[in-house]
Parts: sequence; structure tokens; C-alpha cells
Amino acid sequence: MADTNDQVLRQQLAALLRGGQAHATFADAVAKFPIERAGERPGKLPYSAWQILEHIRIVLRDLLDFVSNSEYVAQEWPAAYWPKQSAPPDGDSWQQSIQAIHADLKIFEELVTKPDSNLYSAVPWGKHGETLLREVLLAADHTNYHVGELIVLRRLLGAWKG
Repeated sequence: MADTNDQVLRQQLAALLRGGQAHATFADAVAKFPIERAGERPGKLPYSAWQILEHIRIVLRDLLDFVSNSEYVAQEWPAAYWPKQSAPPDGDSWQQSIQAIHADLKIFEELVTKPDSNLYSAVPWGKHGETLLREVLLAADHTNYHVGELIVLRRLLGAWKG
């Protein structure tokens, strides 16, 4: 029974990382986004779509580095986690950021679905008892939170048909 429960948990974590169970997916939020508007901050929003997208990418990469790199060094919060430029330098940068996010989510999914990866042991170089389970939940929660922001931003730009 314990093996079955562990397998169910791992499958649910993978599904959480993919999103789309109770809300739009990351892929939905960025699909057909009008790149020429990626730098706009409608209303009094503090961030543009580009800044949110890059923030998701930077944080996911940081979380993956934390769980997999014994030489991990935390970056300065919040400066290192938010891009200063409100617009992407070009359309390629937008697509590269999307591809990197998809790739890192896939790596997290592979980590949690490997039966030999320990979800519950503390990351040896962590300072607060962080576990792979905690980091995966954080990655999914953080990404999905900002997916919601991207959709609200798109609605304000008149660029969401959902």
C-alpha cells in the first residue's frame, strides 16, 4: 500500500506541475501572446508580461539549482529574480524564456516521478530542512500564481480569449 500511495503522490505532483486541472496552464497563458505588447504595464500593474515570464523562469531555475547543486548560492532577493527591463529584447527572447520554463518544469516532473528520488529527505545543503517535496510544491504554486497574473494582464490588454 505504501508503494501505491507513493506512486499516487508522485503522479499528483507531476500533474500539479503540468497545471490545467482547475485553471489554465502555463502554455495557455502564453499562447499567441502579442509580443509587441509584452512590455506594457496596464493600469497600475507593477510588472509587464515579460517581467512576469522571466521571473517564472528565473525562480524555476533557482529552485532546480537548489535541489540539484551542492554548490548552490542563493541570489539577492528580489533584485536577481525580477528583470529590470519591462520588454523582451526581441521575439526570440520571449520564446527562449517559454522553452526554458517548459524544460525546467519537465525536469521537476522527471525528478518527482523517479521512484528512487527521495521526496522527504532534507536537501543536505539547505538551511531550513527543505525537501524535494517542498521545492516541487513551491515550483508549482509559484508558477501557477504567476500564470494567473499573466492571464489578468492579458485580459487588461484585451489579449485574452478564455
